[in-house]
Amino acid sequence: MTRNKEGELQDMERESLKITSVMKRVSIMASMLMMGSVVTTPAIATEESQDLPIAVQMYTMRDHGSTEEQFAAVNRAGIKAIETVGDHGVSAERMNELLEAYNLDIIASHVGLDEMRSDSSEVVDFNKSVGNDTIVIPYLEEDARPDSASGWKELGKELGSMAEKLDKEDMALAYHNHDFEMQEYGDKTALELLFDAAGPALKSEIDLAWVERAGLDPAEYVTRFDGRLFAVHAKDNAPQGEATEEGGFTSLGNGVLDWETILPAVEEAGAKWYIIEHDHPLDPEDVITVGNRFLKNNL
Repeated sequence: MTRNKEGELQDMERESLKITSVMKRVSIMASMLMMGSVVTTPAIATEESQDLPIAVQMYTMRDHGSTEEQFAAVNRAGIKAIETVGDHGVSAERMNELLEAYNLDIIASHVGLDEMRSDSSEVVDFNKSVGNDTIVIPYLEEDARPDSASGWKELGKELGSMAEKLDKEDMALAYHNHDFEMQEYGDKTALELLFDAAGPALKSEIDLAWVERAGLDPAEYVTRFDGRLFAVHAKDNAPQGEATEEGGFTSLGNGVLDWETILPAVEEAGAKWYIIEHDHPLDPEDVITVGNRFLKNNL
């Protein structure tokens, strides 16, 4: 798609925001050194991502020790970008220290719908402070899920308005799916109805494994969001009946998804990021290391 001048200017403004955040982090680290604080520099990662658009959804790492231990594991896996889950219980200043120490950038953050409804200004301020310009609605609790086509359209309108408000803050809003949004109403899924009603400001983050679990073809489904595909969650499903202790998920390339077909379709649809995720990993660091290697070899 041809980008218009307004879109190019918005991208330039967002890039400027990231540069400003990086400068802040450098300033923080310099101050710490001047005060005699010691920051342990992590070892150079052995699995470099070579600037490919690969990130980790930090929900994958939630049981892997402290926030710092999680960031260190991502660094060891050779990945340089993360999608956070809220603020990880740390201040913006501490987050910037960790990002600097482990050579990471935040490319998006999962923030609950209720939090965005109640006071999005705090979310915006925090994320601007740490260099992030994209907020993602990650999940709808059961009582918040529409049960009709009109309900999905109404939710879409609400998210569209929310996205337009964020756009004025030089930020973007995306929506992440599970399988329940694949329910069909006529010739469209609930997710499509939501996006049709939302308008172009709302971006999509398509979880490929959940699409496949709903019985749809991920390679075909991403084409329905051409031009609005911010990212995909690169996640694999184990063969039916296997990996039950991990919720039926497995490491990238070890499952049933047809990546030879999916990855070219995702690229054609314009995805900016491939975000590694596993909902219930027994060994989170191994999952992201294997996932990074798989994507490096196949992108």
